[in-house]
Amino acid sequence: MADYITVSQLNRLAGQVLAQSEPLNALILCGELSGFVRHYKSGHCYFTLKDENAAVKGVMFRDKARLLGFQPQDGMQVLAYGRAALYERDGSFQVYVEYMRPFGAGAAQMAFDALRKKLEAEGLLAAARKRPLPPAPRCIGVVTSKTGAALQDVCNVIGRRWPLTRLLLAPVIVQGAQAEESIVAGIRALDADARPELILVTRGGGSKEDLWVFNSERIARAAAACRKPVVSAVGHEVDYTILDYVADLRAPTPSAAAELCVPDKADALLALAQMRKKFADSIQSLYKVWYNHSSELAHAPALRSAPAAVTAGAERLARLQSGLSSAASDSIAAAKSRVQNAAALAAGLSPYNVLARGYAMVLGSDGMPRRTESLNAGDAILVQGAAAWAACKVEKTGKGRKGEY
Repeated sequence: MADYITVSQLNRLAGQVLAQSEPLNALILCGELSGFVRHYKSGHCYFTLKDENAAVKGVMFRDKARLLGFQPQDGMQVLAYGRAALYERDGSFQVYVEYMRPFGAGAAQMAFDALRKKLEAEGLLAAARKRPLPPAPRCIGVVTSKTGAALQDVCNVIGRRWPLTRLLLAPVIVQGAQAEESIVAGIRALDADARPELILVTRGGGSKEDLWVFNSERIARAAAACRKPVVSAVGHEVDYTILDYVADLRAPTPSAAAELCVPDKADALLALAQMRKKFADSIQSLYKVWYNHSSELAHAPALRSAPAAVTAGAERLARLQSGLSSAASDSIAAAKSRVQNAAALAAGLSPYNVLARGYAMVLGSDGMPRRTESLNAGDAILVQGAAAWAACKVEKTGKGRKGEY
């Protein structure tokens, strides 16, 4: 009996042969889309690519399909990047697509218009949401290739116009299958960084195919979601991308974008000089006004009579001071006389003055003056004279004058 293989073995061998074919593992396939379907559960995309003579099945898995920068439609000419392989279970030859973009003017314009209408319906293109740029940003975030001419143009212009501004670069891929993801990541990184005050997304000129990545829906939504103003400068003046419509400001070239992002130091210096001159002129004008006004006041009648009025006032003040001084002296003399009279009266009433005239004063044993009416026989008393005293004992008391026992 002849040797045989199973269908599974056949398909496996065919798959291995295809996998080992280098040209089939790095395909860029051009064809027309037909029967495009995005599975609502899995998110995988299934379609057919065809030309006038042949067709091939294609599939784009969910992780790649979600990165599509446009809405594929039947009849659209596309470039599909991927590999050819055999689906062993069904023995079907098909293309596994990792990246896809429209190809040809008609297909590209169809995809461009469809995405623009979609974003416009959501309000992302509305003029009301456009934000003004800061007048003199201290830091600008730049999303571009670190080796491209666009970065050099931006550096040269900003260094010449406003060297106070710093640039913070988010180096990205600006062309090819990885460009979309790279640019989205660059925009988000700069938006999360506190230093940039605005974000410039730019690249130099190229073909429409080279610039197509900037028509990506994901890039457009990343720019629209930015908390900082976004400036778009892609290609040349005639090149318009979806990013241009979503950005807060569109510039025709990278150099023009740099000019729009910063002021010109020459204009600032001129404005400063004009301000300085205006200030000096204002000071001079005020000086002249006050000088003329003071000259007029010097000849005013009120100022001419001022010296005489001041002299008269001084004389009146001197008279008032003299009167006040005289009145004060008289008042002090009268008060002094009243005090002296009161002192003389008090001296006349002093018991010590009475003692000096030969009288004596009776004091009790406690040293306090005693009235004779309060004395009793046997009381110890002290008789105080002006210059001497005597301790005595009362032998007898009586009423009436002395000697009448």
